[in-house]
Amino acid sequence: MTTPHIPPTLRVDFVSDVSCPWCAVGLGALQAALANVAPGITAELHFQPFELNPHMSAEGQDTIEHLTQKYGISAEQARANGETIRQRGAAVGFTYDPERRSRVWNTFDAHRLLHWAELEGPAQQLALKQALLKAYLTDGKNPSDPVLLVQLAGAAGLSTDRAREILASDTYADATHAREQEFLDAGIHSVPAIILNRQHLISGGQPVQVFERALRQVAGEVPPAQETTA
Repeated sequence: MTTPHIPPTLRVDFVSDVSCPWCAVGLGALQAALANVAPGITAELHFQPFELNPHMSAEGQDTIEHLTQKYGISAEQARANGETIRQRGAAVGFTYDPERRSRVWNTFDAHRLLHWAELEGPAQQLALKQALLKAYLTDGKNPSDPVLLVQLAGAAGLSTDRAREILASDTYADATHAREQEFLDAGIHSVPAIILNRQHLISGGQPVQVFERALRQVAGEVPPAQETTA
């Protein structure tokens, strides 16, 4: 009797911030790549915290002002970069609206909820992650607003009562900080950073074919000598 083939399941750690438009592009490309390799290869996604602006004040900052100060670019360059990201997002099915993303906010509470969502299950964490990215990057809403966060938790199939309890306390704060530090110590200093099976790093919002090639290589479908570097 032949043993049925069991598709390999890869662990994918997706290190990102909900305020990062390139992270939305990378997630869309990764999901398209996973669809292309299914059902022969499956993956278990874990969204890991990374704060691009951990010291951002509660009132936030104007986006263009923030980008010009942080990266030393002109307002025109910042807007041009936004248009590039908008086009890349559209190519993978994500709507990025740089005009609505008028302010940059603190995202720590969003990461605390994502930590909790992971404990509840991968489907809930994915749903919450996608809801957070859309709320901020598509709709221009404030991802530090506790009312919004509770609404998004409910839309992701999570308990709104529990979400309120978490946000009203410091629950999962230490765990989230520890997870952030773990990836900083591992050398992750820009996002998105996608780690396959805790060993293989893909940096940035890469095209679909780069993710697909990496998934096949790590799953053993492509000889290592042909591996495409990201």
